[in-house]
Amino acid sequence: MPNLKVKIASAEFKNPIVMASGTFGFGREYGEIYDIEKLGGISTKGLTIKKRDGNNGIRIWETPSGIMNSVGLENPGIEGFIKNELENLKKLDVTTIVNVGGATLQEYVDAVNLISKEDVDMIELNISCPNVKAGGMAFGIKEESARNIVRVIRNITSLPLVVKLSPNAEDIVRIAQVCEEEGADGVSLVNTFKAMAIDINNRKNVFENTYAGLSGPAIKPIALRMVHEVSKNVSIPVMGMGGITTWKDAIEFIMAGATCIQIGTANFMNPSAGIEILEGIKSYMDKEGIKDLSEIRGII
Repeated sequence: MPNLKVKIASAEFKNPIVMASGTFGFGREYGEIYDIEKLGGISTKGLTIKKRDGNNGIRIWETPSGIMNSVGLENPGIEGFIKNELENLKKLDVTTIVNVGGATLQEYVDAVNLISKEDVDMIELNISCPNVKAGGMAFGIKEESARNIVRVIRNITSLPLVVKLSPNAEDIVRIAQVCEEEGADGVSLVNTFKAMAIDINNRKNVFENTYAGLSGPAIKPIALRMVHEVSKNVSIPVMGMGGITTWKDAIEFIMAGATCIQIGTANFMNPSAGIEILEGIKSYMDKEGIKDLSEIRGII
């Protein structure tokens, strides 16, 4: 059997298949479809210090080869997660990644302080969230703000820390390097692309917030390029994502340098995508005589 195990800091994954934040909930629903304990890891729905109801109006809009979303980080809050969801996740034989967001630096700090007291495997710091004290600009757009938040969070938690990067950053390679410089154990990329949809019949924008996040197969070639660029310029592990729907896509991201890959929009297209991609990777490795993923990681 080929070795699919990977490791980021002290977090071990039985295989590189991770379910992306915001597309898998906390695993309960998908667990009714297939054995999710066969997966490598689950990144929780994005959590904030306080419960959020999310955005009003249309939240999901289908596009050619993808979707746009404006969910608005609807979530039960850190305390609600700990009370109602964490125990169930801990029972699963999967690596648990807690995705954390916030509107201010203090909200991130409070959330990470709470979750760091719990038995979780990793924190995924989502710096694509809009910083309300900076006019709504995402924390991860500029080098200075990205450096500051990673430095602060690194200093308050000993848990493995992966920083989720925005493709809308001024220079995503430099942002990744800053994360490494400030002690991040890895980076995950890419998050959704800033996009827009217009309802020509009603002559108005589809989303109440005007702009939304584009994900799905349409972004894959750009996401793959960004993962490749970042992987060549940092020494910490990269979790690659962006439009992965097949095992072939996953292999491409690994060849581009990704240690793990995250499956997102594909879960909405095909609820069994995770397990099918995993089986496809195994079959490919068997066919090609690949004993360990390290043999093909970053070969491009």
